[in-house]
Amino acid sequence: MSDTPVLIERRGRIAILTLNEPKTRNALSDGVIRDLVSFLRDANGDASLSAIVLTGAGDAFSSGGNVQDMYRRSHAMFAGSPHDMQEGYRNHIQQIPLAFHDLDVPVVAAVNGVAVGAGCDLACMADIRIASPAAKFAESFLRVGLVPGDGGAWFLPRVVGMPRAVEMALTCDMVDAERAERWGLVTRVVPAERLLDEAIALAEKIAAFPPRSVRLNKRLMRKSAAMSLPDSLELAAAFQAIVQNTADQAEAVAALVEKRAPNYTGK
Repeated sequence: MSDTPVLIERRGRIAILTLNEPKTRNALSDGVIRDLVSFLRDANGDASLSAIVLTGAGDAFSSGGNVQDMYRRSHAMFAGSPHDMQEGYRNHIQQIPLAFHDLDVPVVAAVNGVAVGAGCDLACMADIRIASPAAKFAESFLRVGLVPGDGGAWFLPRVVGMPRAVEMALTCDMVDAERAERWGLVTRVVPAERLLDEAIALAEKIAAFPPRSVRLNKRLMRKSAAMSLPDSLELAAAFQAIVQNTADQAEAVAALVEKRAPNYTGK
C-alpha cells in the first residue's frame, strides 16, 4: 500500500478517502491532517463530486492524537507557552473540524475498527456513520488529562445527545458497535467484509440524485440546526428558488412523470 498519508480513489461521482498510517492505527499526524484538509477544502469546488466515503487502513479507523507526541512534547500542540499551544491547535488539528463544517458534499464514514479520542470525533464529523462489528468508539481525552481540543465537544452531543456525550467524555468508556447503533452513533452495523461496499453503495445512492440539490439539502439541515423555525423556512425558500432554476430539478420531475430514469448533468 502507498505511504501517502491519505489515499484518495475516485469512482465516478464518489471519492473514497482512506487514512493510511496503519502503524499508528491511523493517528492524526501532520501528514494526515494536511492531506485530509486539503481535499475537503477543494471538494465544494468540484462539481463532479457528489459524495465522500471516509475509512481507515488496517484494523483501525483512527486512534486520534499521537500519545508519543504528547509524551515527548515534540509537536506544536504540546510544547511551548500556553499561547504557543493554543496556536498549535488552531493551525493543526482544528483545521479538520473547520473543513468538515464548511463542506457541502455528504460524507459517509465506514468505521472499520477503533475510533478513539480525536478519531471518535473525526467519525462524528461525517454526516452518516456505518460500522463493522469491530468498531469501537471512545471520547477518551481524560485518559491523557486533556479536553477534546478538536471539536468533539461540538460534534459529539449533536450526534448522541448531551447526556450520552457527557457520559462518554467523563468516563472514557469504550462504546462497542452494538451500543453505538442503539445510541445513534452509527446508523447500522454490517459484516466487516461488506463494510466498504455498503458505504460505497450508500454514497452511490446519494450520488444518484441531482448534485446541487444534494449539497443544498445537506447545507439546509446543518444550518437549520442552529436557526429558529422562521429563519430555517426563509433559508429553505431561498434554496428552493435556487434548485428550481436548475436543469436537473426539471429533469427529476420529468423523469418521475414520464416513468423513466433521470439523466442529470449537474446543471
